[in-house]
Amino acid sequence: MSKHRSNARHYPRTARLKELFREILAEELERIDDPRLEMVTVIEVDVDAALDRATLYFTAPHDPDDLDAAAIDAEALDALRAHRGRLQRALGREARIKRVPELGFEVDEVTRGAARIEEILRELPELADGEHEPADDEA
Repeated sequence: MSKHRSNARHYPRTARLKELFREILAEELERIDDPRLEMVTVIEVDVDAALDRATLYFTAPHDPDDLDAAAIDAEALDALRAHRGRLQRALGREARIKRVPELGFEVDEVTRGAARIEEILRELPELADGEHEPADDEA
């Protein structure tokens, strides 16, 4: 048991809390009966060192060509804000921390950007048609 505790000390507290908060918030979102949150995925939770603020980064799936993507994100954001109290209470209860940080929410643009890059790469003619075949000396 002491070995586990000594390893934990080498892992920064904020990093441990970020992962713990992500798990707690993802589980609590699954329990909330709100259709606007059905497909919301918690990507990361960022926590400041003083534990004053935590930001939940999320994605809400939609078709990349869908013009209503901003509306879907806004609906998810509104739902998260509406359930902020419940989510903060879950953090306090499950993480067993003295002071629960103020919870904020942001769309995870990094994940969305990576998905868009993958989509563009798949659409490149040489990749889409399988035209690039290894030369004899590459095989």
